[in-house]
Amino acid sequence: MTVKIGCIVEGESEVKTVPLLIRRIAANLYPELPIVVPPPIRRPRNKVVKENELERSVEFVARQIGGQGAIFIILDSDKDCPAELGPALLHRASQTRSDLPIAVVIAKNEFEAWFLAAAESLRGQKGLKNDIHPPNDPEAVRDAKGWLDRRMENNESYSETTDQPALAALFDIEQARRADSFDKCYRDIVRLLNEL
Repeated sequence: MTVKIGCIVEGESEVKTVPLLIRRIAANLYPELPIVVPPPIRRPRNKVVKENELERSVEFVARQIGGQGAIFIILDSDKDCPAELGPALLHRASQTRSDLPIAVVIAKNEFEAWFLAAAESLRGQKGLKNDIHPPNDPEAVRDAKGWLDRRMENNESYSETTDQPALAALFDIEQARRADSFDKCYRDIVRLLNEL
């Protein structure tokens, strides 16, 4: 049995990163399970939150996975409260395709906050310094990309499109679960896999 998970993401970097993250979690829990994650569809956040836009995207992804599998939606919260935005979007998505398992994850502030939570596991990786420590509250950092950028060696810069997928392949998932929104992401991916 092959499991399919279709994704809706907002950023160019998440097109590579999110399937990688889903596969990492799936391989750890169910190494024998064949999993297919088609290329995610990318929709700007401001469109996804608009009336009917999320619904159109959900229908598109449902067709992409042949009406069988699950749908995973991930966005940055920016200035919205993840605990309010996430359930509202999940309700709308579930109303559109109640026949499919769906998860909506809202990364508090931005996806890179999860790398901050797992900073110790990223020491010396992809140009990061060897002595980095996670901030006390990684999800409170308003510019996680800038935080990473300031901790790069030799005047290198953090590049979201190349570094985000690379760091997602390397970061310690258990350390990242200290960030509440990543813990929810992890639990939602596990739930979708179990439901399938």
